[in-house]
Amino acid sequence: MNDNSNHSDEQWRDKLTPEQFAICRQKATEAPFTGKYTDCETPGIYRCVCCGNPLFDSETKYHSGSGWPSFWDVMTANSVAEHSDSSHGMRRVEVVCKACGAHLGHLFPDGPQPTGLRYCINSAALDLQEKS
Repeated sequence: MNDNSNHSDEQWRDKLTPEQFAICRQKATEAPFTGKYTDCETPGIYRCVCCGNPLFDSETKYHSGSGWPSFWDVMTANSVAEHSDSSHGMRRVEVVCKACGAHLGHLFPDGPQPTGLRYCINSAALDLQEKS
C-alpha cells in the first residue's frame, strides 16, 4: 500500500474514474442498486480503490436491502475511521479509509449480530481482491 494521503485533486483525478473521484474525494453517493458490488457474493477482500488498504472481508458482507454493499464489521482497527456527518439535514456517521481519507459511505446501528452494525459502502469506493 502506498501513502496516497497527500495527493492533489489533479493526481486523484488522474488515478480514479470520474465516479470514483466524486465519491471518494468529494463525498458523493452512487445511486442505490447500481453499484457493481451490491449483489456480489464473490469471496474476497474489499480494498480501498484509492490506496489498496484492506477494508472489509466478504465473510462480513450481507444483503441489507439498502441498495449498497453492506458489511457488519471491518477487517482491522486500521481499516476505517469514523466522523460525525450532519450534511443533508441528517445526523450520520461517515466512514472513511483510515489510510488515505477516502469517503467510503456511512455507518448505521441497524445491522445484524454479532456487531449490530451496518457499514453501508459505495461500490465505486471498493476494489474486490478475489480469494483463490
